[in-house]
Amino acid sequence: MKNFQLVAINVAFLMLVTVACTSDGGNLISEASTVHASGPNKTLRAFRSDQELSTFLRDLADRQEKERARNETHSFHPFAGATQSAPMPSAPATSGAVGQASRSTGADESVTNVQHAGVDEGSIVKLHGNHLVVLRRGRLFTVAIGGNALAPISCVDAFGPDIDPDGTWYDEMLVSQDTVVVIGYSYQRGGTEVGLFRIDPAGKLAYQSTYHLRSNDYYSSRNYASRLIGNKLIFYTPLNLYARNPYEAFPAVRKWHKGATDSEFHRILSATQVYRAEGSFDLVSGSALHTVTTCDLSSGDFDCKATSVIGPPGRVFYVSPQAVYVWVTGRPYHPMNSKDANLANAMVYRMPLDGSSPTAISVSGSPVDQFSFLESEDGYLNVLVRSASSGDGMWNAERASGGMALMRISLDRFSDGSEAVPESAYRELPAPQGYAFQNRFVGDYLLYGAGSGWGDPQQAERSTLYAVRWSNGDLHRVRLTHGIDRIEQMGSAAVVVGTDGDDLHFSSISLGSSPGEESDYIRRGASQGELRSHGFFYKPDGANSGMLGLPISVPGRPGYKHLTDDSAAILFLKNDSLHFHEVGELEAHPEKATDDACRASCIDWYGNAQPLFVRGRIFALLGYELVEGHLEEGRIREARRVNYAPQNLSAAERVPASVPAD
Repeated sequence: MKNFQLVAINVAFLMLVTVACTSDGGNLISEASTVHASGPNKTLRAFRSDQELSTFLRDLADRQEKERARNETHSFHPFAGATQSAPMPSAPATSGAVGQASRSTGADESVTNVQHAGVDEGSIVKLHGNHLVVLRRGRLFTVAIGGNALAPISCVDAFGPDIDPDGTWYDEMLVSQDTVVVIGYSYQRGGTEVGLFRIDPAGKLAYQSTYHLRSNDYYSSRNYASRLIGNKLIFYTPLNLYARNPYEAFPAVRKWHKGATDSEFHRILSATQVYRAEGSFDLVSGSALHTVTTCDLSSGDFDCKATSVIGPPGRVFYVSPQAVYVWVTGRPYHPMNSKDANLANAMVYRMPLDGSSPTAISVSGSPVDQFSFLESEDGYLNVLVRSASSGDGMWNAERASGGMALMRISLDRFSDGSEAVPESAYRELPAPQGYAFQNRFVGDYLLYGAGSGWGDPQQAERSTLYAVRWSNGDLHRVRLTHGIDRIEQMGSAAVVVGTDGDDLHFSSISLGSSPGEESDYIRRGASQGELRSHGFFYKPDGANSGMLGLPISVPGRPGYKHLTDDSAAILFLKNDSLHFHEVGELEAHPEKATDDACRASCIDWYGNAQPLFVRGRIFALLGYELVEGHLEEGRIREARRVNYAPQNLSAAERVPASVPAD
């Protein structure tokens, strides 16, 4: 659960570091799997009836009970067998196949640093016409920026007027035409909460409706639960299968109204929408229903369809421009300090966005997060996997460890799940030293390394950035003088951000035939102020030039402090042919903050600071402050700032009355 006190955050982090630092071994590739013949049209099989699904789940519950009883009296001896991986089949390199960019399609330019162009991601700030829409601490705000304006306009609760927000986290926001969608998780109501709001051309917000979906918490320290492609909202929700009669907690939806009861939930999944793979893999040690829900927001209501797959509980959710992927993984059972980590069986499911039937293929290991994936334009799925990893749920991505390999498989090999990825499709890779692992596909390369992450800044006089050409597996090592805490695309190149223990470094990485560090800009006495991917933004203004922005904080600040402490400033750097020079900072004024009477989402799990480049203007979102800067002789100067906190809006603009007037 996310709703714990700061002491619990610190304890959980210490446990995370302990587990990660003691689980650093393991070979990745298991004994050779037989590749079963499959026809090109085979897809996953759905259950034919509720009775068939009920029988399957009842039998699974029986086996799980027997396994629990057996484990009470017998110790578990992990299987550990490994073979050397064969060279990975190569394919012609396709320059620019990744398509990562800080932009998306649509009428409004994007202010979100997204993984794929055209696939928007749920965030804390979006652009609608002449207004910025901000989700912060349980409320929605709009700020006018049309023309030369900078003024707060509207503020509403991010929940319905008759909803008690206690125990609910309002995390992500997306905007589709004139609909603002807020996605959160309620421990009180036991599921995903989706709030719909209308925004008019003047920036006024109005609550429309709320829907609840049964699910477990979707939280990930790195990933986002929602995506938007055009008017199509896509979000992922997991549901662990424990009960003998799981229909009592099966994915279901209800429209909220005052006095709503659990009896009003209606199932959104029939048995014919629940799929299972033909391949055999362990569900006894843990199983979950992984549901991807797609909603057409152009209709103005919550018209949604859901598809579910049954698999182990570990998961990573990834959306390419063509398909949704869910990689499911069993728990990696292995003794502490062992270099022979047992490989939990795993499956990756592919759900095409064109509505065609899902497919799957059996795999080994687990990706660390969504950035471990690339569906490339040459028709392959490329995934970096680790042996001691179990997905990105909660903080699992922060403690991934073990052996590593780059898996590369043709999309044509996906079928009904009876086929396994052969050993020849894995390229074994060296594992970096350290527990805070970062990876990213940029252009023709997979880049990865390790840094400080959520922990205290680590002294790092030297570290290695690994660059792998994903089409043929060619490996390059780039030596850096700092750790690797962030990897971002910067045009056709990359920028790596990390600490040496005292200072914050920005290294530009060229990605030609032989990747290398071109320059290293050092911001003395600083640390990252935000760890999530959306905290960074790069705005190109030419083929080899542009400007980047990143929240920074005081030196020596542990990474986990981004949850509770505001950033000190947004730092802006100019990129000129992979050489950086500082443009300046836009600073926060935390001493002027006032009590916002927060009622919900009072910890910034999804961040509180972002650089914004909008229509030639430069902004820094810093908590409740929006600061505008302008360039003078190559330096950024503060032009003005506005505080959009609830106290700074008139009573007439405060909606609804559930927030008491000051």
